[in-house]
Parts: sequence; structure tokens; C-alpha cells
Amino acid sequence: MRRALPASVRPGWRDRHGRGIRAAVTGPHLPLLRSRADTFELTVASTAEYLKDLWPDELADVSFEIAAMPSALGTDPTVDRWRVLAAERRVILYRLPIERLSRLHRYDDLHRRMMVESCVFRAVAELLGKDPWDLAPERFRHL
Repeated sequence: MRRALPASVRPGWRDRHGRGIRAAVTGPHLPLLRSRADTFELTVASTAEYLKDLWPDELADVSFEIAAMPSALGTDPTVDRWRVLAAERRVILYRLPIERLSRLHRYDDLHRRMMVESCVFRAVAELLGKDPWDLAPERFRHL
């Protein structure tokens, strides 16, 4: 029979039945699982970096932020996907409306990523007063 150690002797982390720290669920040879929030954040960050590389002067001091939902829904029946605060040079993207209220014709990783990227493009276009297609014209030109 095993006796419990006094609290002063126990390590600071949870050691379940003397087995040590738990390993990742995926095991040592597989990549760690990513949550939807992690994937969303990575997509926003990579798209924002791409646009900052294309428009370095215009987007140098712009901060991109992610929030779960708009703080106030108001009386309008639609829910904002993003908010542009031009005076503060901030773009806030709302994760839950983008992920859950978007009508995709295919629900797979590629189409979800394209939806997030399009929202970042449209928010930046609103900030700069441009058409979203004008932000990266070479990206969409097929030879």
C-alpha cells in the first residue's frame, strides 16, 4: 500500500500516482493537435504578415487583434465579422462570427482558411480605402 507524501515533499506539478508528467495525447511521433482558435490565429497572423510585406508603409503601425465576439451586438440583425478602427490603426477580427456564420459550400480546412483570409483582406481593404482585389493583384493573376 502506497502512502501519500506530505504537501511539503510533493513537487509543484501534478504527479498522478507516481507516473510523472502526462505525455501529449498524440504521442511522441505525431504533431500536436491544434484547436480551431489556434488555426484561426495562425491564419490571421500569416495573412497579416503577407499584407504587411506587400504594403509596408501603409500597414507598418497597424495592429491585428482577435476577439471571440463583438462586445455589443446592437439592433442590427447582422453580426460584424471584423471592426476597423482607423484612428487607432487597429483591425479586430471576430473569430466566432467568421467561423460559425460563414456559409461555405465545402466545410474543409482549405475553405475555412480561405474564408478567414478573405475577411482579413476585406478588413485591410476597408482600412486602406481600397478594393480587396487591389491589395494583391499579382496573387490572383493566372498566367
